[in-house]
Amino acid sequence: MGLRNQHITKETQYQYVNWPVVYFVAFLHSVAVIGIFQMFQCNWKTLLFNLIFLEYVQLGTMAGVHRLWSHRSYKASMPLQIFLAVAQTAARQNPIYTWVRDHRVHHKYVDTDADPHDARRGFFFTHLGWAFMPRLPQVIEKGEKIDLSDMRSNPVVMFQKRYYDIAAPLLAFFFAPFITWYFFAESAMASFTVGMFRHLLSVHFTFFVNSVAHSYGYRPIDTTISSSNSMFVTVCTMGEGFHNYHHVFPQDYRSNEYGLAICFTTYFIELMEKLGLAWDLRTVSKETVLARRRRTGDLKTNDVGNQTNDDCIEKEDEILPY
Repeated sequence: MGLRNQHITKETQYQYVNWPVVYFVAFLHSVAVIGIFQMFQCNWKTLLFNLIFLEYVQLGTMAGVHRLWSHRSYKASMPLQIFLAVAQTAARQNPIYTWVRDHRVHHKYVDTDADPHDARRGFFFTHLGWAFMPRLPQVIEKGEKIDLSDMRSNPVVMFQKRYYDIAAPLLAFFFAPFITWYFFAESAMASFTVGMFRHLLSVHFTFFVNSVAHSYGYRPIDTTISSSNSMFVTVCTMGEGFHNYHHVFPQDYRSNEYGLAICFTTYFIELMEKLGLAWDLRTVSKETVLARRRRTGDLKTNDVGNQTNDDCIEKEDEILPY
C-alpha cells in the first residue's frame, strides 16, 4: 500500500477528499436534473429506449458482477458472460475485477474498518462518500489478500479490465444518446441529458444496496448484522433488496426472491438456465434457512416485513414464503 494510505485513519480520511471527482459527480447530477425536465419534451421512443437500456445495465450489475462473478451463485456460458460484461461496463461502476474484489472484501469484513463502505460511518458515506476519498489501510490490505484467482483466469473479465477506461465512458455517456439522436431524431440536448439521468439512476439504485439496505429495513434472518431487507431497494434493483438474507447466504442465486414478480434478476437467471446458457444454480435449503433464523433471526417478522402471529412461528410455511 502507498505511504500516504498508511497514515490515513477514519478521523483524517476526510482531509484527502478527491475534489475533482466530487466536482465531476456534481456536474453529472446537474446535467441529469436538466434531463428530468427534458423527459417531458422528448418523444416516447427515447424514453422507452432509455428504460430498456437501464434494465439491461442493471442486469450487468445484479445478475453479472454481483451474483455471477462476485458470489459464483451460478455458472454462465461465454455468450452470456459477454452479454453481462457489456452491460456491466455500461454501468460504469468500476471494472468487474475491481468490483468483485471490493464486494468480496465487503462481505468478509462487513461493518469493520476493512469494509470499503462501512455502514457504521453513516448513510452518506455508505452511499457516495466512500468513493470520494482514499481508502483506509485496512481496506487496501484485505483487498490485496482476497482470492481473485478465478477472476484472473477468466478471459472475459480480464479483457474488460484491459479496455474498461475507454469502453465505460462511451457506453455509459454516449451510446444511448447517439441511438436516440440518430435513430429517433431526438434533439442532442434531450438525448444527452435524459441519458445522463438514466445513467445516474442506475448508479444510485446500486448504491442504495450499500446505504438504504444497511440502514433501514428488517432483519428476519440475522439481527446481529447491519444488512436489512428493504422492499424499496428490491424494487429499485430488480430483486437485490433482501439484503439481510443475502449477507447470510450470499451463494443463493435467488437472493431470497421467492415468487415476487418484481424480482426480475432471478427470473432472468432461470430463463438463461432453460436456454442452456446458465447452469449449476446454487440454492440454500428451507431447513438451513429456518435453522439459522431460529438461531439469530427475528421469528416474528416474515420476509416481506409483516408481523406473524405467535402461534404461526413454528410453522415453516408461515415463516418462509417458498
